[in-house]
Amino acid sequence: MLSVADATRTVLERVPRLASEQVPLAHARGRILSSEIVSARALPSFDNSAMDGYAARSSELPGTFPVGGVIAAGAPHTAPIAERTVMRIFTGAPMPPDLDTVVIQEDATLEGEQVTLPAAPPGNNVRRLGEDIAIGEAVITAGTRLTAWHLGVLAALGVTAVTVARAPRVALIATGDELVEVDTAPGPGQLVDSSAHALVALVEEAGGTAHRVGIARDDVSALADLIAAALGYDAVITTGGISVGDRDHVRAALASVGVELELYKVAMKPGKPFSFGLRQDERRTPVFGLPGNPVSTVVAFELFIRPALLTMQGATVVERPRAPVQLVRGYRKQAGRAHFIRANVVRNGDHLIAHPHPKQGSAMLSSLVTCNALVELPADATELLPGTSASALLLEAV
Repeated sequence: MLSVADATRTVLERVPRLASEQVPLAHARGRILSSEIVSARALPSFDNSAMDGYAARSSELPGTFPVGGVIAAGAPHTAPIAERTVMRIFTGAPMPPDLDTVVIQEDATLEGEQVTLPAAPPGNNVRRLGEDIAIGEAVITAGTRLTAWHLGVLAALGVTAVTVARAPRVALIATGDELVEVDTAPGPGQLVDSSAHALVALVEEAGGTAHRVGIARDDVSALADLIAAALGYDAVITTGGISVGDRDHVRAALASVGVELELYKVAMKPGKPFSFGLRQDERRTPVFGLPGNPVSTVVAFELFIRPALLTMQGATVVERPRAPVQLVRGYRKQAGRAHFIRANVVRNGDHLIAHPHPKQGSAMLSSLVTCNALVELPADATELLPGTSASALLLEAV
């Protein structure tokens, strides 16, 4: 079996990269930028006041002055301003060319049409042209996943469309005679295909679009037909049927449609039967085989498929944040496999404290609801005492 690190490296080195497309700025949130954004504008594009107050000549301060007028945002004042005269000015309003400082209104004393101002240096409370972003400055690098803040900056720069990686289209195939759809009441021995709904959300969160191809029954030929139909997508995910049981047919079905496994089984718990292969043709469609248990499905997705989908889009950051945590209680395991335990991580001062969920079985759906991290216990570890430090994959901000 491969280690988690080696399995991750294998997947990320072999998945194909997707082509780029141009999308309107309004549709760019969450997409991966394909080419660097270089500013064609300066921000701000003119000197302006950072505060409500009075614009003055710093060389004339302190003193008492007449107020020559009012300058509001969006209303430049271009007429000459007499010496020893100040202007009432508001936040964002253009600075007159012959005034160089702003005294905030709280420091000014207004008496009739005269205002008394203290001393202030040149540039006080003035936002200079280009001090935020200069013309020709690289603003956002390729491989960045665009957030609301990026879109705001792009809009300010007058960018109406961006070149991004095409969103990967991901086919989902569940396997198992026991599975039914969510709107079907399960009969004796049947289970709702809950993993499919979690995977749809996980794929979309990773920037892809998920397409449920169907539930394959425990038959090699029927499963092979579904996989063959799904190979026109950018990636395929199967759930269940990847282990070594008599009714686990995924590997045989993959081989029959020309998918060659690059790895099978990883030294981890849960998720050991994870597999990854590529269609042996010019498309090189990646196929990910996930275990059937829902917790195993989520853990393997987070460790391998989420980074793979982001890598296919050219993202520079493909893993969730990691942080050291302290285990609130001890844990015992056999050596040989890394364990990823579900935990709720909370902040205590400068430390992150991990509270492992009491139910760590790979079929325990409830453990996914109240936890925000996967704590990695090294493969060679056997007994971890309370207070032991471990690395955690943070599924949510803490």
